[in-house]
Amino acid sequence: MRTILRKLGSDDGVEILEAALVLPLLFTFLLGIVWFGRAFNIYSTITQAAQQGAIAAARPSCATCGNTFANNGAVDTTVSTVLQASSLDPAQIPTNASAPNPPTCPGGAGCTTTTHKITVCRNVQLNPTAGATQPLQCGTIVSFQYPFNSYLPFTSLNLQTVTMTAQAQNRMEN
Repeated sequence: MRTILRKLGSDDGVEILEAALVLPLLFTFLLGIVWFGRAFNIYSTITQAAQQGAIAAARPSCATCGNTFANNGAVDTTVSTVLQASSLDPAQIPTNASAPNPPTCPGGAGCTTTTHKITVCRNVQLNPTAGATQPLQCGTIVSFQYPFNSYLPFTSLNLQTVTMTAQAQNRMEN
């Protein structure tokens, strides 16, 4: 009986038990840091792509031709180039469920969608509260969404898809 009590009271194998309890938590924590970093990278990339697309949409395509602005193909190409530079596939862009619907400026055409499902709004009012003290500002708004799939085992976020929205606006230059 004493030998059984002595074996139960010893601390042999406690390190293995502690490692078995702590290592899965540590592994999940480290994976969470890696996947959060990837999500932040994707968010900053799509925000930069939207900004570059808005700049491309707001600039005249020909300085001597009048106010002919770049077509949707130029915006599509600009956004796709920025996404591909960060190894993101422009074909994964879903239909924009949160497309903006801003008021248009005089002579504005409203919003259109490119082949990669990017919403481009031209000649829209950027400051909807413009009044007597603030002049009307017209410009372009580019917005789209991009999916992010997280792989965090042992959590409720495993295999979840988060749709990130990017939107940028730029004043039109005449």
